[in-house]
Amino acid sequence: MPNKRIIVGLSGGVDSAVTALLLKQAGYDVVGLFMKNWEDDDNDEYCSTRQDFIDAAAAADVLGIEFEAVNFAAEYKDRVFAEFLREYSAGRTPNPDVLCNAEIKFKAFLEHALKLGADKIATGHYARVRETSGRFELLKGLDAGKDQSYFLHRLNQHQLSRAEFPVGHLQKAQVRKLALEAGLPNHAKKDSTGICFIGERPFREFLQRYLPREPGDMVTPAGKCVGRHEGLMYYTLGQRQGLGIGGTRDGDGEPWFVAAKSIERNQLIVVQGHSHPLLLSHRLKAADASWIAGESPAAGREFAAKTRYRQVDAPCMLESACSDVFSLQFDQAQWAVTPGQSAVLYDGEVCLGGGIIH
Repeated sequence: MPNKRIIVGLSGGVDSAVTALLLKQAGYDVVGLFMKNWEDDDNDEYCSTRQDFIDAAAAADVLGIEFEAVNFAAEYKDRVFAEFLREYSAGRTPNPDVLCNAEIKFKAFLEHALKLGADKIATGHYARVRETSGRFELLKGLDAGKDQSYFLHRLNQHQLSRAEFPVGHLQKAQVRKLALEAGLPNHAKKDSTGICFIGERPFREFLQRYLPREPGDMVTPAGKCVGRHEGLMYYTLGQRQGLGIGGTRDGDGEPWFVAAKSIERNQLIVVQGHSHPLLLSHRLKAADASWIAGESPAAGREFAAKTRYRQVDAPCMLESACSDVFSLQFDQAQWAVTPGQSAVLYDGEVCLGGGIIH
């Protein structure tokens, strides 16, 4: 499709740079666009925004493509960060990268790109899009260790129809090799980790700026107090590190894990042993469902699901599903299913959509 204009979200990383490279080689009119989504403290030691912008501009220069920056910080704060704080306040553990893709990269960025005359947008996500009989499907990236379909499961038909993921067909090692051969300066740049706006900064310190700290008791399921917590928002289900209760006099020597939160009592419920029954779930319910096809899959069928990123697909039955809520029954108990995280449904390599675990 030469001469079609595609605007690539250049993040400063190697994946988006190679995305632009591949599209240019295919004959597209490619424009690079850097999204600035956070500016509260982008001058501190933990924020990489400035360096990422420099790296994105350098890649565009080597590729010989137009490059511009756009500021979506206001949209990000309204649509992503406010929800992030609401979820933490409610005792859940949200995944803001899922919301960022649906609300910023494939909504605010897509709208901006279309106004600039783009036919499509492209990002460096490890995922694929397939069109079948006028319907668009989201497929896993071929590099199983890098597949990012989990983070894209809230995209709809319109968004997928306008999206390209060129590196979804490649292995990460191939992407780095292509970048090196093309002379891209970020060919060896380390992959970004963590939540986009927190970066490498200490999580507890970051949250304290926005939410009040409310310490309380750590208790066993029987109600026995075994320690103090710093605030429920700092802990997630299945957490083992940082509890400060390594051993108790009448404990059984097994490590302690966070099993639940009681918002009403401001208590953190902790248990001993990785396979404690309170850490295992055969069922889950999810709300705020989003289905890529525009409608829920048929209930009563066997599928597979992920309840967190990087998890191996777990066989399950879709017990019930309507437009907004669904429930899953797993063949094998799932460990530390966490409210606020996304349950994402798959039919083989096809990502069907998902919802927020409750």
